[in-house]
Amino acid sequence: MTVIVVLFVCAAAFAWESYVRSIGYVPTLNDTEDLWTQVRRQVRPESLVIVGDSRPLFDLDLDELEKGLGKRPVQIAVAGSCAYPILADLVNDDKFHGTVICSIVPGMFFVPGGPLLETSEKALKRYRTQTIAQRASHHLGMFLEEHIAFLKQEDLTLERLLAKLPIPNRPYAHVPPTLPPDFQTVDHERRMRMIEKCAQPGELQTRIQQIWPPLFTPPPPPSYVPKEVFMEQMGKAVEARFRDTVAAVNQLRARGGKIVFVRFPHSGELKALEDRLSPREKTWDPLIKSTGAPGIYYSDFPELSEFHCPEWSHLSAGDSVEFTRRLVPHLRTALGM
Repeated sequence: MTVIVVLFVCAAAFAWESYVRSIGYVPTLNDTEDLWTQVRRQVRPESLVIVGDSRPLFDLDLDELEKGLGKRPVQIAVAGSCAYPILADLVNDDKFHGTVICSIVPGMFFVPGGPLLETSEKALKRYRTQTIAQRASHHLGMFLEEHIAFLKQEDLTLERLLAKLPIPNRPYAHVPPTLPPDFQTVDHERRMRMIEKCAQPGELQTRIQQIWPPLFTPPPPPSYVPKEVFMEQMGKAVEARFRDTVAAVNQLRARGGKIVFVRFPHSGELKALEDRLSPREKTWDPLIKSTGAPGIYYSDFPELSEFHCPEWSHLSAGDSVEFTRRLVPHLRTALGM
């Protein structure tokens, strides 16, 4: 009986592995809170650190940055997150006086609460509380993830597959926006690369493009709060984030640290949506002015603005290398190198 069960399990696993590879999945690491914690522990007092959302994860090539800036960057940006908690945690480390490259997506950076903030806070919590058992499990998991394609916790678990069932909105129960499927590889340094299937026109690319607009569109104000009251509260929350960011930048500078804010490329309908919901003159420009920090907005430079994001939000693997190569001189100027 034991032999029959083992053979059945192996056959089922082999069949599932064959299927997921046939639809485009490949063995690669999951970008888990434990992997983030592993990389966060590599930060040293004088490190070059990347903070932000998913765009610097895809768009920055660590080899090109090391070649151009003289240091190997530590990649602690978090996909689908508000960057501020990670930035604040780094600044509050009294030993840190290095350099920060901080990605700004205004609709994510200035969000006052919700899932984006919770994503960053979960990563920080794991960094502060990770147990020996969790660390051991993480290293075993990495070994398996590098050899087995179906170990995609953000895409192929039963919970995720059930969440993809087409359930329509109904009174008092609105289905949340669909999250994008797995379309990247991840290495031990958390460098993400878009898979070729997504970089080329096709069903996967189109599907991801159509996911971004509802995901980036803020939910309507709750019915039990008057709209004007809600908008006033949101305005105060955004102002508070501006003040906190200014304080964080000043605190870092007081220790001899440096920071540069970067707006990475975005394209298509997503760019039009972001520009409408969080116009530059109300977000990026006041941030740079109030902090006094250098900022690099990609569209200000012809050599950076000619890149196209295949799925509207991230650069392809090849373009990310060339984009980083062209970005380096601007980073050196901004950082006084």
